[in-house]
Amino acid sequence: FTQCRIETIVLFLLEQQGRLASRIEKLGKQRAILAEQPDISAIAELREAYREVGLDLIKLLKFVDLNATGIRKILKKFDKRFSYRFTDYYVSSRSNHPYSQLQQVFKHVGVGAVVGALSRNLADLQERQGSYLSIYDQPASALKDPIIDMINSSVDKLTRSTNFLRFLGQHALIAQEESPSTAGEEEIEDQKYHFVSLMLNLVNTFLYMVNTYIIVPTADDYSVSLGAASTVCGVVIGSMAVAQVFSSVYFSAWSNKSYFKPLVFSSIVLFLGNVCYAMAYDTKSLTVLIVGRLLCGLGSARAVNRRYISDCVPARIRMQASAGFVSASALGMACGPALAGLLQWRFKIYMVTFSQSTLPGWLMAVAWLLYLVWLCISFKEPNRATEADDTPHNRASGQSVDIGQVENGLAQPLLGDSESKLNDDDDDDEEDESEESAQDSRKPATSIGSAYRLLTPSVKVQLLIYFMLKYAMEILLSESSVITSHYFNWNTSSVAIFLAILGLTVLPINAVVGTYISNMFEDRQLLMASQITLLVGIIFSFKVTSTYSVIQYVVSALVTFVSAEVLEGVNLSLLSSVMSSRLSRGTYNGGLLSTEAGTLARVVADCTITAAGYLGIGSLLNVTLLPSLVICAASIACTFLTYNSLF
Repeated sequence: FTQCRIETIVLFLLEQQGRLASRIEKLGKQRAILAEQPDISAIAELREAYREVGLDLIKLLKFVDLNATGIRKILKKFDKRFSYRFTDYYVSSRSNHPYSQLQQVFKHVGVGAVVGALSRNLADLQERQGSYLSIYDQPASALKDPIIDMINSSVDKLTRSTNFLRFLGQHALIAQEESPSTAGEEEIEDQKYHFVSLMLNLVNTFLYMVNTYIIVPTADDYSVSLGAASTVCGVVIGSMAVAQVFSSVYFSAWSNKSYFKPLVFSSIVLFLGNVCYAMAYDTKSLTVLIVGRLLCGLGSARAVNRRYISDCVPARIRMQASAGFVSASALGMACGPALAGLLQWRFKIYMVTFSQSTLPGWLMAVAWLLYLVWLCISFKEPNRATEADDTPHNRASGQSVDIGQVENGLAQPLLGDSESKLNDDDDDDEEDESEESAQDSRKPATSIGSAYRLLTPSVKVQLLIYFMLKYAMEILLSESSVITSHYFNWNTSSVAIFLAILGLTVLPINAVVGTYISNMFEDRQLLMASQITLLVGIIFSFKVTSTYSVIQYVVSALVTFVSAEVLEGVNLSLLSSVMSSRLSRGTYNGGLLSTEAGTLARVVADCTITAAGYLGIGSLLNVTLLPSLVICAASIACTFLTYNSLF
């Protein structure tokens, strides 16, 4: 029955594509005539004709999207009745087969050619019409025809293929809503958007990640210089994560009222924290050192950065901004250790010591002070009144724009009968935890308890995986200076170079996975494979013989780190798809939950390093790797149990 309906849809789609192509071909002949004999009025009429074709194309895209949704609902109903989910397998296997009719429905083969021809001709006519106007009426730059943006928005909504930009954007767990469908909604979003303010948020993200990792190569030496054991570096590094557990919550709540004030507070606290960190050497106080790192953790404004991108960046560029957020984090992670390797001086100014241990604190203090000045001068607080008016109710009530009426699309989808039956069946099955009413799905979680109740087994497993990979990465990075110094006699510069190289692998690995591998395999397949590879890397890291070679450590570290990076991208991609839509907004959102899970993992890992230090540095490596091994094995088992629900 479903296959028959799909064939009906495809035949109708091909028929409409042919008609649109024929109309574009006829208009192309008229355009060729006008190229030889220009006429402003005729060009304007031809543009309107192209725009009519564009509006019909949007109707067709709306039709395909509506019926693709109907197909998914049919398959979903089958999944529920037979208690086995094979929808994702069915769609991916059929849509990738060269002779499958789902190629037309899910990958809109052929529509791209129509979109390209229409967009190109409209842009050409826009420029051609401008060239015949008076030079006094000529605009500085030709305006893009709004119908092109509408077509691109419809195509983007329909497109399901994964690319590098989308893969990076999913790392950030920032809500990606549909693009606004009317000019009025776009105007409201543009009023809230300010490019320099977005850049300030991305720079905040970059500086914070630099601040996090710049002390890693020297934390053990700094601890020893203050009379503590080298393994106390775990407490020094982890104290920042401890404070971040609490700061993420109040910054997320604060961003409901303002973005500027939290960023100012963050900059001031981070400035003071780095000053305390740098002054700990001259005061000979480990307490001052740890207080400085705690202050740095209390200044973590990553929740504000995420929230600003989600709420104030227009939907049409939100994915790019999300990718920028992830890229800024990755670059900061690589630059932190690299800068530490360069700061190899030692001198005094007025009894204040500047050395490889204190210079990271002074450098970051200056950076945050300069950032604070730039922030106060350039940041523009979004209009909260405009944001409040931009509600789903107000959006639905806007009927004054003709384009909004056009986007209602075709009124009679070919799956109408089947879809109505599905809707009737859905009314009888309201207890299904995976389905929410349209109204409830827009209400954010208002408390930790309500957020926890929205966590399905699939979401809990993904959060466990995120905890596991962050734990494994923190163990690897935080104890690297102690391990390499003990076994290989590496100096600070060698450790810094090693950590910088690890950090620089983030973007290339994401590029390969996001552009190629994710198009060849399902996310859940990549999830399982990357966990197994991570487990292999952890096992290979253990010291089981009397000697421990550099090759074994470096290779196992690369395998562990790269596997964790691949796993993080796939994990957050799946988390964004299985998580309730109610967790995409509000204080207790999905980004906050993942941040808390990752931060808690870092705290536990750093405490494990310090606790294991009491058993001796010789036992540190194996003792800290053992929990990673157990948690990784447990996450693989949980993934296997929830495998059929991961899509």
